[in-house]
Amino acid sequence: MSLAMKPRIKTTVLRLISIILSAVFVTADSAQLLDWTVSFSQRAPLGIPKQVIVINDQFPGPLLNATTNEVVNVNVHNNLTEPFLITWNGVQMRKNSWQDGVQGTNCPILPGQNWTYTFQLKDQIGSFFYFPSLLLQNAAGGYGPVRVNNREVIAVPFPQPRAEFDVLIGDWYNADYQDMRARLDGGSLLHLPDGILINGLGPSQATFDFEPGATYRLRISNVGLKTTLNFRIQGHQMQLVETEGSYTAKKYYDNLDVHVGQSYSVLVTAHNDESSGNTSYYMVASARFVPVKMLGIGIIRYSGYQGVPLAPLPMGPMLYDYIYSAEQAYSIRWDLAVGAARPNPQGSYRYGNIPINRTLVLSNGVGLINDTLRFTVNQISFSYPDTPLKLADYFQLSDVFMPGLIPNTPDYRRPELGVSVIDAVHREYVQVVFQNNMRFIQTWHADGYNFFVVGMGFGMWDESKMATYNMVDAISRSTVQVYPLSWTAILIMLDNQGMWNLRSQNAESRYLGQELYIRVKRVGQNDPSTISPWVESPIPKNVIKCGRAI
Repeated sequence: MSLAMKPRIKTTVLRLISIILSAVFVTADSAQLLDWTVSFSQRAPLGIPKQVIVINDQFPGPLLNATTNEVVNVNVHNNLTEPFLITWNGVQMRKNSWQDGVQGTNCPILPGQNWTYTFQLKDQIGSFFYFPSLLLQNAAGGYGPVRVNNREVIAVPFPQPRAEFDVLIGDWYNADYQDMRARLDGGSLLHLPDGILINGLGPSQATFDFEPGATYRLRISNVGLKTTLNFRIQGHQMQLVETEGSYTAKKYYDNLDVHVGQSYSVLVTAHNDESSGNTSYYMVASARFVPVKMLGIGIIRYSGYQGVPLAPLPMGPMLYDYIYSAEQAYSIRWDLAVGAARPNPQGSYRYGNIPINRTLVLSNGVGLINDTLRFTVNQISFSYPDTPLKLADYFQLSDVFMPGLIPNTPDYRRPELGVSVIDAVHREYVQVVFQNNMRFIQTWHADGYNFFVVGMGFGMWDESKMATYNMVDAISRSTVQVYPLSWTAILIMLDNQGMWNLRSQNAESRYLGQELYIRVKRVGQNDPSTISPWVESPIPKNVIKCGRAI
């Protein structure tokens, strides 16, 4: 066989595989097959060389650009020296937590091996990202943007922009992630970040080309480890239109707080005057709620103009102004009049009229367990067993985890290690209250779901606070902030079966135990491998086995 023939044959084989895989998901509109190689590359975003995790030699990694209901197949080759997994932050998989890419659901892809994620997107649109979920590897990169586009039959509720830009902002450490991990294992917390990156680049290196008078969509995600960032553009207002799968009531902002793990879409219109073709403007992502000034800087260039902006950097809010941030959060509302993944308006789902079946109060904490610093949820610090919980559940392995170890509300027991799994019934409507007892901000993320952020407040939560909830147009999203010494309440319909990760998005808190899993099962579900509208997808044929499941 000639070398010239091999690329054609490979292309043909990939197309055939894509067709076969799409046939498995009978309701899918289309399917795509991606091939990603994960490796190390020596890079110096802030001038200090370090090992960076790249995908197809890209940092950030390649865009995953998909459409509602599409089947996505991502073949991941692990060329690192450690096990590896990717998780899809905010991307909802239809009844398929087998593909979630976290340690509780998947065995890792070992060095030198590959594995193909295969999942169908839920009824969903929006802006998201992916990142490595193991071993603090996200401190070295390995992240990239995700777009889930509307189907052609569903109108986008704003005029088509000239172009779209993915803007990945995040804190960055010059230390190697292995050294950072050793620091946490040794009982010390991480120091302050060394800087802020925009699309993997240091100050003034990331550029975005605008044409005068044109409107652009910026999909902004905070992919960092633990720092809230305030995003703004010199001389331009931003019209917020979407966050994590929900269209928002259109509102203009001069700046926007983007907490760790959160994603937003904004529309920005370039100025249109005689001088606008020869100018540029600063884009700024500045650290919030930290004791030092830290800036990530990009440049918007009109008509390819190569000069630097003339005016000073745009000012943001005061570093520790939590009230300003909370008021901004309250102002972000669901647009009830428009459709998203479906033709019916978002407001046709009247979440405020659904009876609450159950309340969980999850209180964070920190303490010494076996003389080691650990973070906790309701006094339990999550410790992974040798077998993923999903596999243990499927093969009915005893003694891997025991649901009910973590209480539904804080009981102020002594801190202890444990495998925290909460059992829940399919289609239960659950209130979850995140109680932050720490003096730093937290964010929480639910894999597999969006939820309604109905309430926030300073101090301790109690049932009387429910009278203050927004039960009409609260935003629906998958990642929410909890301010220091405060609470945040969400309502979530558990309509996606599986074993789903609920975690702190603060990387050091999660690494040291601040996460849990929710096992969502149908009442009377006896055969989890049966395919029906109400039962989760069967175990993948290519499943990786490890631990006691080998």
